[in-house]
Amino acid sequence: QVQLVESGGGLVQLGGSLRLSCEARGLSFTKDPNAVTWTRQAPGKEREFVAYIGRSSGDTDYLESVKGRFTISRDNAKNTVYLQVNSLKPEDTAIYYCNTYVSGLGNVRGQGTQVTVAS
Repeated sequence: QVQLVESGGGLVQLGGSLRLSCEARGLSFTKDPNAVTWTRQAPGKEREFVAYIGRSSGDTDYLESVKGRFTISRDNAKNTVYLQVNSLKPEDTAIYYCNTYVSGLGNVRGQGTQVTVAS
């Protein structure tokens, strides 16, 4: 069974930082490092793309508004993808999800982790 488990969210002050984690269970990143995408959904808004990391750690992409503040990385030995979020703003408040495509299952998404930025 494939499962993505996010953690690391919380309540932070304006300008604060968090490190979000996405652990992939039932997959082996050392054998086949899936590309992973972080998305987020704020109350009353559509879900939006935040960051992407490909099979290679050097293959990354970001939402324009988070460039320079967020960094996506992966540790294949731990089957985990991270999203370091710095200089947080109130508009970053959302539930953050990690997503990956698995052959035969399609898109798999975790349950999400809440990030709340207090101004």
